[in-house]
Amino acid sequence: MTGRRRTRSFLPVRIRPVRSTARGTRSRGKSLALSAGALAACASLAAGCGVVPGTSGSSDDPVTVMTWAPEKTAATNEPGMPAMAKAYARWVNSRGGINGRKLNVLTCNEKNDAVAAAKCARRAVDAGVVAVVGSYSQHGRSFLSPLEAAGIPYIGGYGVTDDEFTSPLSYPVNGGQPALMAGLGEQLAGPCGPVVLVRPDSVAGDLMPELLNAGLRTGPHAAATDQLAAEDATQYSEQTRNALRRASADAARMGCLVPSLGDRTDTFMDSVRRAREDYPEVRTAGVLGSIDQPLIDASGGKSGPYEGAYVTGWYPVGHDKRWNTMNKVIREHAFGDNRIDPADPGVQTTWIAYTVLKSIVQELGDGEVSARTVRRTLDNGTKVTTGGLTPPLSWPFDNLVAPGGFPRLVNANVTFQVVREGRLVAARQGFVSVLKTLEDA
Repeated sequence: MTGRRRTRSFLPVRIRPVRSTARGTRSRGKSLALSAGALAACASLAAGCGVVPGTSGSSDDPVTVMTWAPEKTAATNEPGMPAMAKAYARWVNSRGGINGRKLNVLTCNEKNDAVAAAKCARRAVDAGVVAVVGSYSQHGRSFLSPLEAAGIPYIGGYGVTDDEFTSPLSYPVNGGQPALMAGLGEQLAGPCGPVVLVRPDSVAGDLMPELLNAGLRTGPHAAATDQLAAEDATQYSEQTRNALRRASADAARMGCLVPSLGDRTDTFMDSVRRAREDYPEVRTAGVLGSIDQPLIDASGGKSGPYEGAYVTGWYPVGHDKRWNTMNKVIREHAFGDNRIDPADPGVQTTWIAYTVLKSIVQELGDGEVSARTVRRTLDNGTKVTTGGLTPPLSWPFDNLVAPGGFPRLVNANVTFQVVREGRLVAARQGFVSVLKTLEDA
């Protein structure tokens, strides 16, 4: 999340009228001759004149999109997202494409860098993609500005920046970090004593305390202690001692420790393991992405530090049967690509985002598939179902709510989970709406 939200004006483009000159009739006659020649050329080239690269003008043209995410960086990495996109394309194309159109997926390494994110967006513009789908970036303004200028929709971003919930060209499939943090606060309000949030000292972490506290207030519960930490540190000894001391300050109620450091969460928990015996017992809690099944497995399963942890996610737990189709696609079309973990929320988000894309292209039928037509179909309120992985999704301009200043947020539902016997399982059945909590934040 970014700390400050920018307001942008999206006004219609004005066409400047051609100014007459002293050359008069001779210039106009020349212009008319040139125009006639251009029209004749267009007529001879038929559909080739004025076609934007990546636009699917006929039912045989490919649909070109892009997916980006950071890979091989010192901070958060999501290599499974572009890998999932490629596997999805292989699956769809093996079944004849979407309405007979081949799906062409371009990928880009966003590198957790604002300049690299902007470069990925410009590559998408240059390639004439019809959408950017199922991607991750902490640099919303850097990549959204080029997309907005070109009119390219951003479908199913991970939801880590507030720009994704304010840009009119963004179509999020989940509630992003706002819903996760608010939901986690609601989940912890009852069972926890003192709550300590350990989060990145970065713009992406600036709104985490506000949102977590909005959820805690539903308890009611006192505000969490906000403790900053570097997102790319190699050890957290000092931060661990401070966090454990504060979380265990109430002898009557067990406190809860909330590490939210992305890929560095496990590094922080290594320090917790070493220091834990010097402090009273505390419970761990977090959101999907900071704590997930791959991390739990790698940390010792039921004998590891995450046993009993409270976790808030966007979607059903990984072993839920609603993921069966995605799991089958991974088995049959990922060709053993170990970047793809079906329990990773980034992979799951990419799957859902491509489900949305497929539904929109099918809605367009044999007509033109372009950034403009995809965006128009989304804006007209077409409802997309995702097999129960989310509620039905729709982004009509005249029916958008604005919880907590996030007007593009259309899915404010989360799931409450807990780690039992080393496995993430549902702590409560069904989705939990945090819409009111976000409105009160």
